[in-house]
Amino acid sequence: MLTFTICLVALVLGYLLYGVFVERVFGIQPERQTPSYRLKDGVDYIPMPTWRVYLIQFLNIAGTGPIFGAIMGILFGPAAYLWIVFGCIFMGAVHDYLCGMISLRKDGASLPEMVGDELGSVARQAMRVLSIVLLVLVGTVFVTTAAGLLATMTNGIWGLELTSWRWLWIGLVFLYCVLATLLPIDTLIGRLYPIFGAALLIMAIGVGIGIYTRAGWMPEITDLPFVSHHPKNLPIFPFLCITIACGAISGFHATQSPLMSRCLENERRGRFVFYGAMITEGIVAMIWAAAAIKFAAASIEGSKEQALQGPYYALSSILSAGGNGTNPALIVNMICQTWMGRIGAILAVLGVVAAPITSGDTAFRSARLIVADFMHLGQHKIVNRLLLALPLFAISAALVFVDFDILWRYFAWTNQTLATCFLWTATVWLLHNKRNFWIAFLPAIFMTVVVTSYILTAPEGFKLPLTISLVAGFALALFLAVCFLRHRNHFNTHNRIRTE
Repeated sequence: MLTFTICLVALVLGYLLYGVFVERVFGIQPERQTPSYRLKDGVDYIPMPTWRVYLIQFLNIAGTGPIFGAIMGILFGPAAYLWIVFGCIFMGAVHDYLCGMISLRKDGASLPEMVGDELGSVARQAMRVLSIVLLVLVGTVFVTTAAGLLATMTNGIWGLELTSWRWLWIGLVFLYCVLATLLPIDTLIGRLYPIFGAALLIMAIGVGIGIYTRAGWMPEITDLPFVSHHPKNLPIFPFLCITIACGAISGFHATQSPLMSRCLENERRGRFVFYGAMITEGIVAMIWAAAAIKFAAASIEGSKEQALQGPYYALSSILSAGGNGTNPALIVNMICQTWMGRIGAILAVLGVVAAPITSGDTAFRSARLIVADFMHLGQHKIVNRLLLALPLFAISAALVFVDFDILWRYFAWTNQTLATCFLWTATVWLLHNKRNFWIAFLPAIFMTVVVTSYILTAPEGFKLPLTISLVAGFALALFLAVCFLRHRNHFNTHNRIRTE
């Protein structure tokens, strides 16, 4: 309990202290007119109140990530606490803030355009393809996941079986996503997201109170933090850094932050919206990690067999109780209903079902804007939006029939790879603008080791021995670091066309 409390305080202090430092390094200009006013089009560039932009940003980047990822991550032990705190403060929040603010300085540019401006045309084209593929995949999986959850809840109603309900819900959710992608951002997203975001926060607060009032054991940082407690004996590094993505750092956020950079009223609000939303997500992840292990620990009381195996095995058993692999939604519903009663059940529906839907619709919207950026096609006309969005939805609809079990395992790695690419992009941007590039440079090195070593050793990767994979990861990170430091004078003097 003490470790959990200290970690929450550390996240808040991270926002108040390191967040201010990062803001000063970036060098905000409050008097500068933001793109939301200068390029106002009534569709994507719309000035919105800061509180609303914050809630939309929070729900865009959160989804089920800080809930499901944290629940899976706590299986590794108290090391999950450390990754959430330090990853969020020094990597994830820095990543999101710099992404949102650099995009704002570039008139709301999307991720591929920012990468291309700093790393070259080859990187730009590669990021365009990777981002669109990832976003369509994310949108499809999140839509089908939400539809599956809704189908389970409505199974048997009106005499319809599970399969019929699933296809009905897929159609309805897709219809919502089409509307959210095509309509002005303040029509559906701007009105519904604050409600869903508030529900997600209220649910987290209620669960947080339960952590302090309910019985159960919780790991402390003194409980062998650098020894993996995972029931499958997975190593902490790099697997934990991939498992807990959205609660610490996530490349998906780099595709979402530009959406809100087009709605920010003043650069002074950037720290609250971008850095603050990530810190909030870290707090949510911390709460769910602690709640999951405490709930699992309480469930083994009176069971001699499970008590001998420990809370981590108990949690793993709960997650796989549905018989269809690991399903964190099971324990989310159990915790909400047990700790919060009927209200908790309602909030669980909003949190577990609405969260993936709201991440899915903005994934499609981001994909549309990325295509629009490289095609230089204005989006103020509905015809242009339809021209870009309908092919994306057609591809997504076809993918509904594909088995995503294998593809989804690559998502977490691709997610962190995108984060790594943007951290290197931010490093070069800070150098070009004569800022302290170390705030992005050091996280970029760390994440390079993570994504390289993971794909080399993971079962869905090259399955190399962990030692060899780690050596290769460190070697690549060292090589990139040396290349950057040796050529930074070239970077600094290279003539580029930038939108300031």
